[in-house]
Amino acid sequence: MTAHVSRPDRHPALAGLADKRLLRELSYVNGRWVAGARGAGFPVTDPASGAGLGWVTSLDAEETSLAVMAAEAAQPAWAALTPQERGARLMDWHALIRGAREDLALLMTLEQGKPLDEARGEIDYAASFVAWYAAEAERMGAETLTSHLPGAQMLVTREPVGVVALVTPWNFPCAMLTRKAAAALAAGCTVVAHPSHHAPFSALALAELAERAGLPAGVLNLVTGDAEIVVGRLCDDPRVAALSFTGSTEIGRALAARCAPTMKRLVMELGGHAPLIVFEDADVERAVAIAMDAKFATSGQDCLAANRIFVHERLYEPFLARFAERIAALRVGPGLEPGVEIGPMMHARAVAKIEAQVADARARGARVLVGGAPHPAGGNFVAPTLLADVPDDALVMREETFGPLAAVTSFTEEAEVVARANAGEYGLVAYVVTRDVGRALRTTKALRFGMVALNRVKITGAPIPFGGVKQSGLGREGARAGLEAFTDLKYACLDLG
Repeated sequence: MTAHVSRPDRHPALAGLADKRLLRELSYVNGRWVAGARGAGFPVTDPASGAGLGWVTSLDAEETSLAVMAAEAAQPAWAALTPQERGARLMDWHALIRGAREDLALLMTLEQGKPLDEARGEIDYAASFVAWYAAEAERMGAETLTSHLPGAQMLVTREPVGVVALVTPWNFPCAMLTRKAAAALAAGCTVVAHPSHHAPFSALALAELAERAGLPAGVLNLVTGDAEIVVGRLCDDPRVAALSFTGSTEIGRALAARCAPTMKRLVMELGGHAPLIVFEDADVERAVAIAMDAKFATSGQDCLAANRIFVHERLYEPFLARFAERIAALRVGPGLEPGVEIGPMMHARAVAKIEAQVADARARGARVLVGGAPHPAGGNFVAPTLLADVPDDALVMREETFGPLAAVTSFTEEAEVVARANAGEYGLVAYVVTRDVGRALRTTKALRFGMVALNRVKITGAPIPFGGVKQSGLGREGARAGLEAFTDLKYACLDLG
């Protein structure tokens, strides 16, 4: 086992970790913590201050192949366990995640930037997937079919696809790993996961807890390093039967093309760019509260964020006035500071994108009601911004925004706003605020989105099939669909004569 090395550039807040072993800088392969043979690695820094958090090892393509080999070797024995046995291991993992909640939240805030209370919420969310799939494994049963052939009995079963590759993002570094990995493990698959280089410590800590929970060597592997090298090898390797990816639509298309020669099963949660529609019968205060939660959770760095806010012309000015008050009151700062609601952006590119979208909207006639200027703290911090009268051809209305920038425009007719909401390539989630039940049902049916939130924001959770349509992804995560994505159907026809 490669030794865990302490480095002098540690962020002082890391001293607050109760369990120092959760801070891992090595990859986890075949039950061992390993460094790359070439000694390569990359720094991880706090996006709020730029302070160093650690130096994480980079594995190369050959070392990634060794992780796949380990997963392939471990898969038959893991699949041979009863669902109850696999579920018991997962429940042990779940208990350890819950027990390490504060440490995991601290690590996440330091490497990702989100406010500490939001990080705690994500740990709870992440743990819920492990518990859900621990139980769901027992419900993956066989199905008998009424035979259309004389003297025959027909049976359909589900079998694990084999080795599954997981590629997880930086904005939900714990929840996206458990949502994917728990489903694959419950199904009897083994896993090779690659976390984002921006936020690898959360995933590595989860691997440490999985090891303590008794997951056998090779069942769960975490490979850190350059995404082009690691993920490229996972896409090319024919031993990898499925790839689950959360990230941008652009990268999702590239990965799908690269996986085509090996005909991998693909599960992809891609771009969002959600519309939020406020109809004329809505309560303004309730509508603003929904808009605040739908836009500014995770500091706006969320694929579910309401990026295009359409408000009926009768409520437009009252909505804008109250929305502006609420946005102006948001507290911006490092995620560890009490009361902070908006943390830093993940990197300077995100800041530059938001600035470009604001400048473009201004040039096209949008009004800046709040923010719009660089934040006094500088660095990766962005002032929460409200744009009004934003035309549909503005960049902010056409490109997904990952940040605290709200774009609002008005509409007149129901059919008109549904058509505008449906315009574009994305179809992950849409939000609707109305007290008219008939309208709620009509718009739900008419909106081309995989999920619709009616008069609320919180709709996700382990029991629901999360995913989108159009260019927002393939397949679903969560619910039974998330487990079934990592299984193959096998049909057997038995002659009874």
